[in-house]
Amino acid sequence: MSERIEVTYEEERWDLLRALRGEAASLMRPLVSIHVDCIAYGSLARGDVKPTSDVDIFIPNPPVPELVEAALEREGVKASEREIVQATPGYAAKGYIYTKERQGYSFPLVSLLPAERDFYSFAGSIYLKQLEADLRVPGVDKRLMLIEPTKRGHVESPIAGREGEVARLLGVDLRIVRERVRTLERRRSVGRTGVYLKYSLEPTEGFGEALHRLSLHRPAVRKRLG
Repeated sequence: MSERIEVTYEEERWDLLRALRGEAASLMRPLVSIHVDCIAYGSLARGDVKPTSDVDIFIPNPPVPELVEAALEREGVKASEREIVQATPGYAAKGYIYTKERQGYSFPLVSLLPAERDFYSFAGSIYLKQLEADLRVPGVDKRLMLIEPTKRGHVESPIAGREGEVARLLGVDLRIVRERVRTLERRRSVGRTGVYLKYSLEPTEGFGEALHRLSLHRPAVRKRLG
């Protein structure tokens, strides 16, 4: 039987959760208004936030970046920086729009593989309506602890040796659970490694043209573009 620890939140933590979720909702509404699906994920979805928690909004399906940027601009959401990041040669390249420190949007520039999409369910993810309904969902944090929300806070337990159970609970393929365990355990032992590609866009540069130019010199980018 795995060790289960119940964590009770103080009022300060509930206040922080409400504040961060309020920020997330404000970032999501411009996208929902143009019928672009988006999710909040990680501790925002599970509820186990900290002062250092990011407000990350993810668009699962490759959008038209220009439409996204236009929708944000109409609502007064300003980008402080834009990047293209490809974590490893085999992963999908993603666009990032940062609005401030620890806050912004990300989206794939090519279609995600099932395992890449499952990552967000593994961490816990919710849509705007769920966020506004104050719903919290289970997910796994970077310590490889399963976080299960409760009325008073959450219950956490290690997922080692329970990969099948966790996969069923989160509705993801067992392979993604095993892959995330390997990745996070390696990161804990050797530290975070560098990314394959990280490119900062110029103010007038579009994501599409930048990705095309990168693909001319990066076979891994070109391969995922098909």
